[in-house]
Amino acid sequence: MSEAGSSGRVQPAQAGDPSRIGPYRIVGRLGAGGMGTVHAGVASDGMRVAVKVIHPAQAQEPEFRARFRREVDMSSRVAGPYLIPLLAADANAANPWLATEYVAGPTLKQQVLAQGRVTGSSLYAFAAATAQALSAVHAAGVVHRDVKPQNVILTPSGPRVLDFGIAHGDDDTRVTRPGATTGTPGWISPEQYRTGATGSEGDMFAWGALVAYAATGRSPFGTGAPDAVAYRVTSGQPDLDGVPRPLREIVARALAKEPGERPSAADAAEECFELLAAQLVQAMRADTMFTRAEDMITAVWDMPPIDDPAWPKPVRRGRRPWAGMAVVAAAVIGGLAGGVVALMPGKPESGRHGTSNASSVPASAAPAPSAAASVSAPASSPADFPQPSGTGARTTSTVSATPKRAASVAPAGADSWAAARPARGEGEHDVARAVLHDQGVLVQELGSGIDLAPKAVRFHPSRGEVYLSYRLTADEPGTLYAETEVASLMCRTLRDVVVRLHPELPYRTFVMVKEASGRDPQVTWDDDFLADARCAPADDGAVNTSADRPAWTPDERGLAHAMVPSTDGGEIAVAGRATRRIIERTNALRTALGTDRVLGNAELKLGFDPGESAMYVWSDYGMWNQRQAAVWADMAAGEACRALVRQRAGAGETWPYSRYAVAEWGGTGYLMIRWGTARTLADCPA
Repeated sequence: MSEAGSSGRVQPAQAGDPSRIGPYRIVGRLGAGGMGTVHAGVASDGMRVAVKVIHPAQAQEPEFRARFRREVDMSSRVAGPYLIPLLAADANAANPWLATEYVAGPTLKQQVLAQGRVTGSSLYAFAAATAQALSAVHAAGVVHRDVKPQNVILTPSGPRVLDFGIAHGDDDTRVTRPGATTGTPGWISPEQYRTGATGSEGDMFAWGALVAYAATGRSPFGTGAPDAVAYRVTSGQPDLDGVPRPLREIVARALAKEPGERPSAADAAEECFELLAAQLVQAMRADTMFTRAEDMITAVWDMPPIDDPAWPKPVRRGRRPWAGMAVVAAAVIGGLAGGVVALMPGKPESGRHGTSNASSVPASAAPAPSAAASVSAPASSPADFPQPSGTGARTTSTVSATPKRAASVAPAGADSWAAARPARGEGEHDVARAVLHDQGVLVQELGSGIDLAPKAVRFHPSRGEVYLSYRLTADEPGTLYAETEVASLMCRTLRDVVVRLHPELPYRTFVMVKEASGRDPQVTWDDDFLADARCAPADDGAVNTSADRPAWTPDERGLAHAMVPSTDGGEIAVAGRATRRIIERTNALRTALGTDRVLGNAELKLGFDPGESAMYVWSDYGMWNQRQAAVWADMAAGEACRALVRQRAGAGETWPYSRYAVAEWGGTGYLMIRWGTARTLADCPA
C-alpha cells in the first residue's frame, strides 16, 4: 500500500486540496493514483507524514470502503523497527484517509541498478533487518504476499519493508484461484503457483530470493517469460552463486520447494543477527557492546539523507552519504488499497519520465500552473508522456491554421538554436515573459537541479519554434524529473499564451535546449504544443482529444495480471513472437537509445490481462532518460499493436485481445507510457 514518489520532492497542492487532514497540516502532494491521493503533511511537532486520501468516487462504494477498513486494520496490527508505522486513520470520514510516517531512500532495486549488489556487513544487516520486519508482520497475524526488491526502501536508519496493499490475515482461508496468482513472478512461492495458497512460508520464500538478489544483483530463478520463471521456481534449483557462504545455507532453506522446510521469519532473523555479530567482531574492537539488535544494524548501515526544501522543516538526518549514489526516490507507505504494482511506492516516480496517468502505476502531480499557464492536461491521455520529435501526437488539432513544420526541415539542433533570436514585438515579448515567469516559479518549487540560462527564451519564426535553454546544476539522473516538469509546463504555457492571446504568431513547436560548459547545446525536447493533448484543457473543443483517446486506460492491476504466467498456448505463441521482435528492434535502436548493453528477456517482457483484454509490454531496464524511453515505447507500442492485429486476422473473434499498453520501470514503480486499441494495422504506431 504505497505510492511511489518523484525523487523525494513535495509537489505543489492543487485546487481543491485540503489545508488540513485530521491533525496534519497539508503542505503539498506526494503522489496520486487511480484510487486516491497521497498528500505531504506535517504534524504539530514537525514530523513529516504521508496522508493517503481515497477519491470520493471510490469512497462511495461499500466494497471499497470495507477494503480500506481492512487495509487500516492490517497496518495497525503491524509494528517494528524495519516497517513503516500507521500513525492515524479515519475510515469513516466522508473521504477516508490514513497517515503514515514519511521515509525517503532508494528501493533495493534502484540501489542494485545504480550501485550494484550489496556487500560486506551491509548485506548481513539487510538480511537480518528484513527478516525481523517479516517476523513482526507474521507475529501480528498478517501475511505480506508481495515481498520483492521494489518493496524494500533503504532509508538512512536501515531497510524498511513496505506495501501491505495485498496483505491479508493469516486466518483468512481464501485461496487465490490458479492462474490468478497475486504477486510478481520470481517472488512467488512454488505452492502459490501450484494451488494459489498463500501464507507466511510464502513470504519466507520471497525473503530468500530477496537476500539472494541483494547479494548477487540478480534473481535466483532468472528472468524472462513469466511461465519460464514459474517453471524454474517450481521445478528448478536457485542460482545462489555469489551469496556469501555463511548466508547461503539459510537462504537455500528459505527457498525450499516445500513450505514446511523453510525457517520462520523469527528464526531467520535470529540466525542473521548472529552472522552479523560475527561480522562485527571481525571489524570492531572485541569490547564493543550492543544493547539492542538494532544497534548492530546502525553500526554498519550507511545511507545518504534525502531532503527537499519544499518540506517546511527537516527531520531526522542520516550520518554520511554513500559516494556516487545517483538514483534515489522517496517512498511512503500509504498507497492505494488493492494496488498490486506498488509504487508503487510513494508517489509516482516521475523522476525520469514525468507525468503518467492517474489510473496507471503511481503518477506524480504536475506543478500548479500560473495564471499564464492555467491549462491543465487531461488526466488519462496517452500523450501525457512527453513525446520525442517525430512520434506525433495522437490528437487531431484544428485549433489554428498555423502551418506545421515541414517534414523536409531538419530536426531542431545546435545550429537552429544558434540561429534563433530574442523576442521581437508585443506577442513574442508576452510569450517570453510568460515562459520565464512560469518556469521561474517552477524552478523555485523544484529546488536545485535546473538553472535557466541568460536569454533563455528564443524564437525561430521560419521554423515555427520557441526555444527554452537551461543548465543542470546537479547530476543528470537526479534532474530528469525536473526536466520533464519543465517541458510539461513549457507546453502548457505556450498553448495558453500563443493559442488564446496571440494566435497570429507563427509558432507551434517548443524546443528545450540543455547547455553545458565545453559542450555543444543539446536538444532534449521537441514537441508540437498545438497537437499535443498533454497541453489541451479538458473542455477545449478545438482539440479532438476524446475521439482519439481510448476509454480504457492501463493500470497497476492490469500489469500485475499480465505478470502472471500464462498457460494458454495462443497467448504464449503471440508473446514469444512479439517479444523476440521487440528485443530485436530494441537492440537495433541501441545508438538512439544510448544503450551499449544488449537487452533481452531479462529486461523486456510481455504478458496478458484477460480481464481487460489487454496485452502489456514492459521494460525493467530502467536506465533510459525520458526521451529515450519515449522512443522505445513508440517502437514497442507499434510492435504490440501489429502483433494483436495479425493474431486476430488469423484466429478471428476467438482471439480476445484488442488493447495494448507499454510500461517502463521508473525507479519505484512502472510508468504507463503508451497504450491504445489495435483495430487495424493503420491504427498502429509507425
